[in-house]
Amino acid sequence: MDETFGTETYRVVVNHEEQYSIWPTTLEIPRGWRDTGKQGTKDECLNYVKEVWTDMRPLSLRQKMSQQAQ
Repeated sequence: MDETFGTETYRVVVNHEEQYSIWPTTLEIPRGWRDTGKQGTKDECLNYVKEVWTDMRPLSLRQKMSQQAQ
């Protein structure tokens, strides 16, 4: 926890299904997730996720639906 500002710093992480989450920078990133490079306050990270995660469907479902449509 950042004692100066009383807020914890978070990072945005994404998994192989292109699902997003935020994770405290003080903790190791969980297996199966990777860092997107975005860090900041909880609100900053959540706003970033809101901007970039516009399709909530998992990648595998989007791919399957795309194949069925062809």
